[in-house]
Amino acid sequence: MRVMKWTSTAVTHPDLATAVQQAAGQVFEGLDRQEPDLIIAFVSAGHSAGFAALGALLAREFESAFVFGCCAGGVIGGGRELEDLPALSLTAAVLPNVKVRGLHVETADVPPVFAERRMWEDTLQVGAHEDPAFLLLADPFTFSADTLLRGLDRAFPGSAKIGGLASGGRQPGTTALYLQDRLHRSGAVILSMTGDIKVSTTLAQGSRPIGDPMFVTGVHDNLIRELDGRIPREVLGAVFEQLPAADRKLFSEALYLGIGAARDRSEYHSGDFLIRSILGLDPKSGALWIGDQVEPNAVVQLHVRDALSAAQDIERSLRAHRQALSGYEPSAALLFSCVSRGTAFYGQPDHDSNAYRRIVADVPVGGFFCGGEIGPIQGTTYVHGHTSVFGTVGPRSRK
Repeated sequence: MRVMKWTSTAVTHPDLATAVQQAAGQVFEGLDRQEPDLIIAFVSAGHSAGFAALGALLAREFESAFVFGCCAGGVIGGGRELEDLPALSLTAAVLPNVKVRGLHVETADVPPVFAERRMWEDTLQVGAHEDPAFLLLADPFTFSADTLLRGLDRAFPGSAKIGGLASGGRQPGTTALYLQDRLHRSGAVILSMTGDIKVSTTLAQGSRPIGDPMFVTGVHDNLIRELDGRIPREVLGAVFEQLPAADRKLFSEALYLGIGAARDRSEYHSGDFLIRSILGLDPKSGALWIGDQVEPNAVVQLHVRDALSAAQDIERSLRAHRQALSGYEPSAALLFSCVSRGTAFYGQPDHDSNAYRRIVADVPVGGFFCGGEIGPIQGTTYVHGHTSVFGTVGPRSRK
């Protein structure tokens, strides 16, 4: 009887055809010589000359596997996080009693957010009653994922949705998105999985709050004019004066704004915020420019980011995730991590992969370093930055 089985590998041979052959051999070994049903492939920018050939190379090695993937600034697989060199990651699975479907969409193909659920189901080619889990990969230059994510949350509220924005491309037309044997240079590719499969999610943002939560009392789009009735420049100055020396350095170099993900809370803690970049202060008014639109009366809080904070955050998130699994033993994990994480940030390789295998389960972990990470906070799915999003995968039928 076939049972669910996952494996993951990453190879660094500079010739892509050879890398595919080596990775395929390791996949078959990891799957006990079984043919996989799904191949999730991530290929680094060091292989950009071979992006167009990857689909055909994988088809030669795998007769019937569904291929899904994209280009990447760095790849994750086989216990390694490989950055800044030619690399290929393959995460493969034998999926009995699981149906895998995929499609490519451009922005014009995405239904309106408040369209009837039936329109979303027809577009995605899957019904909400099937309780699908979604993997999403998007081109950062041509596709805004926000409408897609809002619509998916509305039409499929109980479904897991994780993924990332492809990295490794430098301008429109250089991104590679893979769906079966097709290469797409724009839009997004969406994979749905239904049947005997369960995907549980968690994320670690790598930032910690400083100061106190505040209300946005004056705002226009992404320009915050007042915080608790005060000019943002004055607020930042007051927070800075109260910080210890180490945090003052971070304040100058790694300051972010957290936007409360839920408005019905009396208290906010680390992980309750959507972290966004601070773009600067308006020199005349003292207003604050940030990298997202903010609604009036939103709750916000300043955050700083460093390796220690990120390590503590991922420990906290993964321990809570392990507890939430309630003894469930997963088969694998998918990791979508920001390109700003990795060895240069932590000062050591493979940090987040190792943390998952140490804290949650010693299972195959595959993924890539993204230009934006897709995952949920407080039941709503967002595109994040500087974050690691994990999807824990296993059969639904496992007790």
